[in-house]
Amino acid sequence: MDRHVYLDHAATTFVKKEVLDEMLPYFAEKYGNASSLHRDGREARAAIDRARSRTAGAIGARDEEIIFTSGGTESDNLAIKGVAEAYEQKGRHIITTKIEHDAVLNTCEYLEKKGFEVTYLPVDEYGLVSPETLEKAIRSDTILISVMFANNEIGTLEPIDKIGEIARAKNIIFHTDAVQAVGSVPIDVEKMKIDMLSLSAHKIYGPKGTGALYVKKGIKLSPQSHGGAHESKRRAGTENVPGIVGLGKAIELAGANIGGYAERLRAMREKLIRGIQENVSDVRLNGHPEKRLPGNANFSFEFIEGEALLLLLDMAGISSSTGSACTSGSFKPSHVLSAIGLPAEIAQGSVRFTFGDANKEGDADYCIEQIIKIVQRLRAMSPLFAQEKGMRKNV
Repeated sequence: MDRHVYLDHAATTFVKKEVLDEMLPYFAEKYGNASSLHRDGREARAAIDRARSRTAGAIGARDEEIIFTSGGTESDNLAIKGVAEAYEQKGRHIITTKIEHDAVLNTCEYLEKKGFEVTYLPVDEYGLVSPETLEKAIRSDTILISVMFANNEIGTLEPIDKIGEIARAKNIIFHTDAVQAVGSVPIDVEKMKIDMLSLSAHKIYGPKGTGALYVKKGIKLSPQSHGGAHESKRRAGTENVPGIVGLGKAIELAGANIGGYAERLRAMREKLIRGIQENVSDVRLNGHPEKRLPGNANFSFEFIEGEALLLLLDMAGISSSTGSACTSGSFKPSHVLSAIGLPAEIAQGSVRFTFGDANKEGDADYCIEQIIKIVQRLRAMSPLFAQEKGMRKNV
């Protein structure tokens, strides 16, 4: 295999050299515990404080509003469970959507078993949540609204500004899972009236196993891990200093060139979309055509299995995904594609391509060329496609 094209940046990204270089000393040379009072501990604490300031600055927050976690999943759990437990005397109703990441959906299902009520909002054919539908779902006992900033599978950007306005006007806490959005689109938690926001380092060219949760000052949060007084008593456990340092550097780099990065990804994405739509029949672009992440293109290819396409693309040197990396290996149709109205047989033929800094000029062209050949090959073996062609000839 001569060529490798990585088109799965939504699953994870490589660690940038600048990020790794800043992390390395904290593995071996500057190994102090940030809770220690001696100079080695103070050095580690200073590194965490610096990363906290960088993270806060990237989203328009205050330093003290950032809690470091092990990643997006823990951030989502801490936000949703933490608010539910802290405010259950006020109410036990939560609003979310049918297309959230499993870290949100499974946390909500857990709370339902504990006696909370959850409303799962529908979305339209593009994966968009209706602010009007959301507002109608609000009850007197609603304590939390959790709507993702951008969908991890189809890339649709939700109307976060409007949702923030509704939540603030009703005095309801608003959380957004922004794991896919941070570093790709501008975010200002104050202007957007976001109360809590989850993010992850490994989606923005930082290390795996590190994330953060923004919690607006004044919001109560019940800790989900119990131990020491780390992270202002909100998340117990010795801080992962190298990982936190990496997150701080990665998010600083992402914010410095967010416009140029998005423009570059958008150009490659549009070339891929045009090339596939012009050369492959019976294909559907999933997600909103315009309100979507700059690097995301999700297609459903009728009459073939997405897993087969994925494997043949891999043999051609192209790394892509059938959906969320967290649910790969599952034979169930994507809950996101089902929510936007795709029948199971079409949803099963879906593949997600996500561009990033590992891509260069010509990658989209190579991908188009290989997809055309592989789809033709798979459809030639498909009895469903042969049947469809026969029916079309007889019409």
